[in-house]
Amino acid sequence: MDVNQLKAAVERVKAGKLPRRTFIARLVALGLTAPAATQLLALSGAAHAQTKRTYTPIKAGGGGTLKLLWWQGPTLLNPHFATGTKDQDGSRLFYEPLAAWDSQGELQPILAAELPSTANGGLSPDGKWVIWKLKQGVKWHDGQPFTTDDVVFNWAYSKDPATATVTSGSYNSITVTKIDEFTVKITSDTPMGFWADAFVGAYGQIIPKHLFEAFSGSKSREAPTNLKPVGTGPYLFKEFRPGDLVSGTINPSYHQPNRPYFDAVEMKGGGDATSAARAVLQTGEYDLSWNLQVEDEVLTRLEQSGKGKIRVTAGGNLEMIQLNNTDPNVEVDGERSSLKTKHPTLTDPAVREAMSLLIDRDSIHKYIYGRGGPLTPNVLFNPVRFNSLNTKAEFNVDKAIGILDKAGYKPGADGIRVKDGKALKYVFQTSTNGPRQKTQQIVKQSFRKAGIDVELKSVVASVFFSSDVANPDTYPHFYTDLQMYTTGPLLPDPGAWMQLFLSTEAAQKSNKWQGRNITRWQNADYDAVYAKAMAALDPAERASLMIKLNDMVINQIIVIPLVTRPSVAAVVNGLQCELSGFDSYIWDFANWYKQA
Repeated sequence: MDVNQLKAAVERVKAGKLPRRTFIARLVALGLTAPAATQLLALSGAAHAQTKRTYTPIKAGGGGTLKLLWWQGPTLLNPHFATGTKDQDGSRLFYEPLAAWDSQGELQPILAAELPSTANGGLSPDGKWVIWKLKQGVKWHDGQPFTTDDVVFNWAYSKDPATATVTSGSYNSITVTKIDEFTVKITSDTPMGFWADAFVGAYGQIIPKHLFEAFSGSKSREAPTNLKPVGTGPYLFKEFRPGDLVSGTINPSYHQPNRPYFDAVEMKGGGDATSAARAVLQTGEYDLSWNLQVEDEVLTRLEQSGKGKIRVTAGGNLEMIQLNNTDPNVEVDGERSSLKTKHPTLTDPAVREAMSLLIDRDSIHKYIYGRGGPLTPNVLFNPVRFNSLNTKAEFNVDKAIGILDKAGYKPGADGIRVKDGKALKYVFQTSTNGPRQKTQQIVKQSFRKAGIDVELKSVVASVFFSSDVANPDTYPHFYTDLQMYTTGPLLPDPGAWMQLFLSTEAAQKSNKWQGRNITRWQNADYDAVYAKAMAALDPAERASLMIKLNDMVINQIIVIPLVTRPSVAAVVNGLQCELSGFDSYIWDFANWYKQA
């Protein structure tokens, strides 16, 4: 399909002569993807499709308690400080964004009255501004009105370096201004190749100005509402026990009519992924359990109990090993893994290449993850248009040994390789989890064959993914040589996620370890390509630049991709819910219900 054909197809969609889904299907067949096709329609002035509901409740409530099992329990309830998905989801019980991503990659309004488009005057042709119109009549849980003052405040709050938010990357390069009580404008000096980032999805949850304004900047961690949220969502805050339980009761003034169906919600934390799967699939004690990083054969066996089913939803999450570019064993100004240090051996390209060759990804996929962990050699793989065909993953112990020999690393008396007095000995950490400990063992065994020694460290998930800036065992501190976990773009566009490798996003003491760049890799060429990618309005050009960024990360082995991690959830029989691979599991839970 050439440019003229594409323009003609878009015009047919706008005129109602070509169904949106037919248009999207054709572009997917050409390798574009549904989310990218959706954004193309939006930029061309075609309205977004609205989710068609088969459920039409006549009243709110009556459904009892919705019981969710997040085996990694939330540790705080401010979405701007949510270093892990568990905290984003715990916050999402109460807070909402302007819009969210559905299972098809379509943008759906939540606190917005409508979605911006060129047709309604919400999008500029040059991509430098976006206008959002807010839904009127929305109230915070304490009865105060939700207005554009709250939206503007969230922008100022997030981008303030002293506040030290994890969402700052979505707000630093834009300006947000109030037009009137229910209209807000986002502007940028450069074109926004992907405009649906700020105030959208998991990172876009909005907190109330009147309760947080006094706690901006250096006082941000002192806000009582960090633990007792007052949002706009379908449930009012009831109780929070960090790492254990967060609960809410129905909001009688919720802005969606006749919703929610459930009278209350509970998100239980703790335990492990296997017990969480069992609590839905085998006992039916819970309605839905999250992030089931469990061997696939175990899940298949549990499904045979007949109480529920596994739901696998494709997204962009990746299980990967990160390599520390800084030295975790040297302290500078009270900070380990400081940008002022350099890792003594992991900054050697030969060591990195050998490590990548020593990981048996195929066994990790086949014998541990199965349907819950397809293989990929890339950090970007979904949507498909961002998936590079220039890379490959190889498992070759002999080749790795040859590389280390040539680089001058010689085996010592204990078999561990040494060069210039520096031994290839590392600490490799991850969260406590069955599949992760098995993966660690596979890595350790193959590393040992080449003369690399690793000490395995496992940290309780509630600690590893904690938002506690004083805790040295959290993954953003990265006080070891290697670490492994899952992360990914909670959007159908990877722009915000690729800040994981942006120099200015390095996690460090000065930003309370809230930067997204955990490996602390510094590369000016990457930074320049990233800036160009973020300003690209043409979908093909943007995809090409994103692939270039991916290839830089993979070829320089900043991280080692293992398997993709689609959303794997257990859903009890009868629960009707739509899950998204590009947003919070509970992005749409105001519309969940049960049927016999």
